[in-house]
Amino acid sequence: MSVLIVGASVAGMRTIQALRARGFEGEITALGEESHVPYDKPPLSKEMLAVTSGGDTVPLMTPEALSALDVDLRLGVRAASLDLARKTVVSDAGDEYRYDGALVIATGVTPRQLPGTDTLENVYTVRTADDVVGLRRELASGRRAVVIGAGFIGAEFAAAATAHGVEVTMVEAQQSPLALQLGADVGNALAGLHESAGVVVLTGVSVDKLVGTGRASAVRLVDGREIPADFVVVGIGARPATDWLASSGLPLSDGIDCDESLRVIGTSDVYAAGDVARWRHSLYPESVRIEHWTNANEHADAVAAAIMGAPAPRVSLPYVWSDQYGKRIQIVGRPASGSLAMLSGEAHTGDLVACYIDADGALVGALVVDNPRLLMQFRKAVIAGEQYTQFERRVFAADPAQT
Repeated sequence: MSVLIVGASVAGMRTIQALRARGFEGEITALGEESHVPYDKPPLSKEMLAVTSGGDTVPLMTPEALSALDVDLRLGVRAASLDLARKTVVSDAGDEYRYDGALVIATGVTPRQLPGTDTLENVYTVRTADDVVGLRRELASGRRAVVIGAGFIGAEFAAAATAHGVEVTMVEAQQSPLALQLGADVGNALAGLHESAGVVVLTGVSVDKLVGTGRASAVRLVDGREIPADFVVVGIGARPATDWLASSGLPLSDGIDCDESLRVIGTSDVYAAGDVARWRHSLYPESVRIEHWTNANEHADAVAAAIMGAPAPRVSLPYVWSDQYGKRIQIVGRPASGSLAMLSGEAHTGDLVACYIDADGALVGALVVDNPRLLMQFRKAVIAGEQYTQFERRVFAADPAQT
């Protein structure tokens, strides 16, 4: 029995490891679009842009560990189409890759671009190792950067750029950073973290166009202002990398639709893992697609278990973290599914705490800065569906220092 995995980043490579750990002895072929040996993605906007970094990628595993997996790893291969009847993936070069056991789709997401920027050489996203190589060159010579989008990618780049002595202006169309995900109050608190580091944060305004030929020299806003720029970073979100599946017949709706085992709905031997999968999470009534590193790791073992016919591993609560200006921001659960119940502290002083509740008063999510012990308490409470009033008495009243 052979397994074909399309995508050689975190979800894909961890699936290979999980399969071997569960005793799978068949052939495994993995297709990776990039030419680099598989590397970890969070360091792209964290460690690799740091002043002290040499800009090298962080390998997902050692050469010895990769060799032990006995995987046929094909790098620089871009999937172009899938023929379910023939159990074949065709690359953009016309090569065919077959499977007779299972297909695992782990192609992740594609960053959204601003129209008309593909001809400007100093406009970047932060999605690949090659992006970071280019950005490190810009950080060495440029003094003014404009970041479009105040999500975690843009925020982490802004933090790294300020450490290089670069002046940063951040432009966000929402009224505050991450307002849709965390609410305006918490978004404003996160904006304060940037401002305390000297970043200019412009919110509630959109970009009209980038000025320049060959290289962008400024960013023009819809209100007519122009912000000078030596280079520009675009962090306006991403979409599932499913274009190559348009003719496959697979169910696609902001991702690949999967059941609770991550098997693609309507198939018996096709699975999706990581950012590209929209699946039936047992903790939520609706299908979810989660773009978190931890989610990709957890999907790997779930897919491996399903392929091997083993019981599904326990599902975890969504979790994401972000390192900015020496502070660690941690989020657990799904804050956007509830409303803000409590907010205290400030991000720049490292004591920000926010928690969210549903219509019945049960905790559904939380954000903390530099407080891993409190985060663990929130995690347990959200999983248990604990009422916020009970949590407040049990944790905050007992230890006021937590707030």
